[in-house]
Amino acid sequence: MKKVVWGVLSTAKIGWEKVIPAMLKSEHCELRGIASRNLEKGQKIADQFGIPKAYGSYEELLADPEIEAIYNPLPNHEHVPMTLAAARAGKHVLCEKPVALTAQEAEQLREVASHVHIMEAFMVRFHPQWLSVRERVQAGELGDVRSIQSYFSYFNADANNIRNQADIGGGALYDIGCYPIVTARFLFGCEPLRAIALIDRDPEFKTDRMVSGLLDFGHGRRLDFTVSTQSVTYQRVQVCGTKKRIEIQIPFNAPLGGSTDVLTDDGKRLDLGSTVTQTIPACDMYTLEIDAFSQAVRGEIPLPYGVEDAILNMRVIDALFASEKTGAWVNV
Repeated sequence: MKKVVWGVLSTAKIGWEKVIPAMLKSEHCELRGIASRNLEKGQKIADQFGIPKAYGSYEELLADPEIEAIYNPLPNHEHVPMTLAAARAGKHVLCEKPVALTAQEAEQLREVASHVHIMEAFMVRFHPQWLSVRERVQAGELGDVRSIQSYFSYFNADANNIRNQADIGGGALYDIGCYPIVTARFLFGCEPLRAIALIDRDPEFKTDRMVSGLLDFGHGRRLDFTVSTQSVTYQRVQVCGTKKRIEIQIPFNAPLGGSTDVLTDDGKRLDLGSTVTQTIPACDMYTLEIDAFSQAVRGEIPLPYGVEDAILNMRVIDALFASEKTGAWVNV
């Protein structure tokens, strides 16, 4: 397959720390350019990674006819505007999560979805540990899966960090709460019916610094999760069925180039003596994501996840924020 020519919008940390190195390892991606509103900063990243061209504006990158696909890791409030601009310029777009600030905003992407590919960048859906767990759930190994429990936290009290700026989409639910939501949808294979949340906000930042949510998927199935931007760094996912339980030890930030362990327990011993460990070989989930999107651009495979999937995830986030105000269940 002919490699897809990519460009990166901005010098965001997630780009140079995770995604650009992944692009350089991809068999299906040719990273040709990076754009920054500060050309000097963009050139520095380009020199660091051997990227052929740096652009002094986002518009200059989008106007380059050689660029076929764009990776958009801009701050959350710029996801939809710049994804629309890229798509209108004929570029396919892999956009960082969350794809928008509301489902209504995300729906604007329908305008261009028939012309180019647009996918929300949930790299976890390409990691073999998640694919393996979903396969085992679907095969009935756990019995009937009733409950998924997720915890995801880190500590960040820096007022200058975009994750702590409420007016541009900061806060726990947008930044990390989207992961328990998307992975529960991934495992259950359906959409939640209603949602309720308890949210604690930082008195200075006004961002949601801790969110506990409960999603009802119907037929006795539920996700309960807690995410926090001001707690000790920790993450776990428990998938509990009527026969067995699966624990994903590093569910969301699996080590790049490192193996991961998935634990299975049939509950015969409460001291975990009946636990079996499955080791998932090393991989880079960002590279797998880039490969899949590039293959979809070339028509080698269908687009794994599109605009409609991203809208559905945003509807859940909308419902949780609405529940904060009403103190009651909100239909998704």
